[in-house]
Amino acid sequence: MQLIKQEEIQHRIDGLIDQDVYVHLEMTTGAYAAHLDSSKHPAATFISNAVIRYSHGSISGSGPFRVGLKTLQGWVYSEGLTHYEESDTSRLIMAGHDGQGKLVVALQLSREPF
Repeated sequence: MQLIKQEEIQHRIDGLIDQDVYVHLEMTTGAYAAHLDSSKHPAATFISNAVIRYSHGSISGSGPFRVGLKTLQGWVYSEGLTHYEESDTSRLIMAGHDGQGKLVVALQLSREPF
């Protein structure tokens, strides 16, 4: 994964406007590694292969970044994104890693199920 290039991500978000897309959204505060540190509160959120259609999407911030997608019924929002997978051009895969390189948040969009 590479550090997010804001213009590249905005271009890819715009390329999926007004289409049915599958979303994978995940957030963890360290639930995967809580067994190694009992002081961590294990919390996580996960949704995968939900179909959304958004009319407007944007990435903002100066890093870490936040992405908002306006749907007919509301919003999909993710904050703390730092990296994206540049080699996967059919899917938009973004992730946020903490200072130790651990996954904190992931937001992925695709025309095909994950």
